[in-house]
Amino acid sequence: MRGDGESRHVILSGCSGGGKSTLLAELGRRGFGTVEEPGRRIVAEELCGEGEALPWVDLAAFARRAIEMAEDDRKRLKQSDGWVFFDRGLVDAALTLEHATGLAATETLAGRSPFHRKVFLTPPWPEIYRTDRERQHAMAESIAEYHRLLDGFDRLGYETIILPKTDVAARVTFVLDRLC
Repeated sequence: MRGDGESRHVILSGCSGGGKSTLLAELGRRGFGTVEEPGRRIVAEELCGEGEALPWVDLAAFARRAIEMAEDDRKRLKQSDGWVFFDRGLVDAALTLEHATGLAATETLAGRSPFHRKVFLTPPWPEIYRTDRERQHAMAESIAEYHRLLDGFDRLGYETIILPKTDVAARVTFVLDRLC
């Protein structure tokens, strides 16, 4: 699956409630391209509609919608100059579909361009974890998801880098230092 590593599309993944959205917002404020998490966008839409593709209702339907949305995001930003940071995205969705259905993420991702080889993961951080309307799962579920993602990115040939539990400015510096 590994490409030449030239992709400037960078994945921010990891434990739910670990500060990915805060990091993404700060990267955006500093002028980098950013893409919000498909999952949160889907949940917001589903809560206003039928609710058939909510992750706690039908995880496979949710993952399929996330794959479609993430593919659209990637196509829209294909020609972007500079780094573009994705809060979760296509690979996370493929790993979620694998978890829900058993369909190998390698099959879902076949023929698609890889992201940057370095993936940044937020570790479990109970001190800042909060549930909300769009994040209804317990911390224990978030930790299990984190371990699935860590294993999945490794199996797919990505280099996972665990983000430190520190303030957002230090996290931005940490990420940018490792991309240069």
